[in-house]
Amino acid sequence: MSETARNRLMLVIAIIMAAIYLFPLYWMYITALKSGSEMFATPPSFWPASPQWSTYAYVWESRSMGLYLWNSLVIAIGAVVIITALGVGCSYVLARYRNVWVDIGLFLILMLQVLPASLMITPIFVGFSQIGMLNYPRLAVIIAIAAKSMPFFVVLVRATFMAVPMELEEAALVDGNSRVGAFFNIVLPLARNGILVSAILIFMQAFGEFVYSKSMIQAAELQPASVGLNSFMGPNTNEWNNIMAYATMYVTPILAIFVLLQRRIVSGLTSGALK
Repeated sequence: MSETARNRLMLVIAIIMAAIYLFPLYWMYITALKSGSEMFATPPSFWPASPQWSTYAYVWESRSMGLYLWNSLVIAIGAVVIITALGVGCSYVLARYRNVWVDIGLFLILMLQVLPASLMITPIFVGFSQIGMLNYPRLAVIIAIAAKSMPFFVVLVRATFMAVPMELEEAALVDGNSRVGAFFNIVLPLARNGILVSAILIFMQAFGEFVYSKSMIQAAELQPASVGLNSFMGPNTNEWNNIMAYATMYVTPILAIFVLLQRRIVSGLTSGALK
């Protein structure tokens, strides 16, 4: 098989795989526009005969969508601020003063990421309850998310700092900068792309967090959009168009951020790959 034919075959396979992956997303968007009878029609239609755009307004008003999205935004931004403030310094230190024990420790800590939130929530809930943290439920959720996502952030940003040559810092020190000055004036600007990308990934994860919020936040006015979406579900759920409209308004901002910043995300993830 020639190289051109191989490339075309790989392109066709990639398109097919992308279509399979994106079809549920497409189905979510068109289901939100279908009427009640159209949703259960057999065979199903792949485009609504009469799009019900009013479904979005109904869900927005009846489900307090704006409040839920605001709570999700507060939780996500809070987690990103804590992780970035603490994680950048930690990543820099681990990148500059590294040895085999640091690598082993990071690997073991990173392995904690495989533990699902549903397993971690019980000890976290008990601990927060004993110290009174549950009196501030959103703060408790922010801290829980930050604790779980910190290793992921540190590993990514550490790779970015490792890609910045130490010779640049040494030159800055020779020119009279302190180590702190060299960090803020030389290293941090060069690593900002990787830090930004890591913060975006943490934001996307925190924006969709469900388990911690569902367990720790009891007041409906403080719950994020993920918990609000779960409130639709019940033993006799049949309002799938409303559910899909809610999900559409929930995920579209995140999809838009990802599409707009996809090149920067890819470059940031690979910034330390050659080190």
